[in-house]
Amino acid sequence: MSAGPSIRRVLMTADTVGGVWTFALELSAALRPHGIEVLLAAMGGEPSPSERIQAARIPNLRLEAADYRLEWMDDAWRDVAAAGEWLLDLEARFAPDIVHLNSYAHGALRWRAPVVMTAHSCVLSWWSAVHGEPAPPRWDRYRAEVTRGLHAAATVTAPSAFMLRELERHYGAPANAAVIHNGRAAARFTPLAKRPFILSAGRVWDGAKNAGVLESIAADLDWPVYVAGEQRHPDGGEQRFEHCRALGRLNPAALRRWYGHAAIYALPARYEPFGLSALEAALAGCALVLAEIPSLREIWRDAAVFIPPDDGGAWMVELNRLAAEPEQRREMAARARDRAREFTPGRMGLRYVECYAGALREWEAACVS
Repeated sequence: MSAGPSIRRVLMTADTVGGVWTFALELSAALRPHGIEVLLAAMGGEPSPSERIQAARIPNLRLEAADYRLEWMDDAWRDVAAAGEWLLDLEARFAPDIVHLNSYAHGALRWRAPVVMTAHSCVLSWWSAVHGEPAPPRWDRYRAEVTRGLHAAATVTAPSAFMLRELERHYGAPANAAVIHNGRAAARFTPLAKRPFILSAGRVWDGAKNAGVLESIAADLDWPVYVAGEQRHPDGGEQRFEHCRALGRLNPAALRRWYGHAAIYALPARYEPFGLSALEAALAGCALVLAEIPSLREIWRDAAVFIPPDDGGAWMVELNRLAAEPEQRREMAARARDRAREFTPGRMGLRYVECYAGALREWEAACVS
């Protein structure tokens, strides 16, 4: 199926800090069969050499990068404004049919094309989940800028129904909204000879990932725990480990090997609107032990073991039990892999093509009227 004659170019934003980068590359590749060219505007830090290689391997993608601070970072608003001018210049030169934003604050810019916005996460819902209370007043400007951007977008998507509910709770319901699940190419993640260790991965510095609960029980687990991911926060501070074995930030090929050999993948997140790392681990044949939170329940159903995120005792008992029961481990790994195969890039790409086409039709109708 093609996108039709009206959708040929998409200007897409991304950041180099977390899973949005992975999402943007996977989606860009999935848009290629539909004849869509993507200009990817990356912010938040210079892409690493391995990230540039990843982008260069996608024939329909061209990468532009600028080191602007992101809207959720400290003292970011001057950079956000400068990034907006940069993005408008890219739009003028690239002439896209759709602008696909993977952040919020630029939604209300003077765009010449309709905006599709994907809500991967947000500070207010993150703060509520991690701290158990509303975000303090210092986030009032963020709240206002996100609200303005969200309600200026033609269509807002999210990777889970949970995330759409959180948007409505904190900023009001967008006029047009849809759930489009993330996808990953199964062929990239091969189950290898499983070894007796537990793996976790993600932005280790992020309190939402809750890596501390694994650190608190690692000495009492029968298997070692390896944690992959950046430990230093972009604005300062660092998550340190004494009992878990820190792998640091791995390139994609190295992380895939760790997934492939891990028998168990543990994600004790307090907040995770989708969980790309769990999807990758499941495709690589890991049994999943996940936090009992609404979004992970929504995505994984009966294909994972669920534990309250901060119940260290329950995590210790369940991880040791699964380590000692190879048949149960293999059954859970098979369930997780079957479920993971439903989240394909092709399905994600098709949904976004339909979303783009709908946004463009409404935009053109409004222009005529």
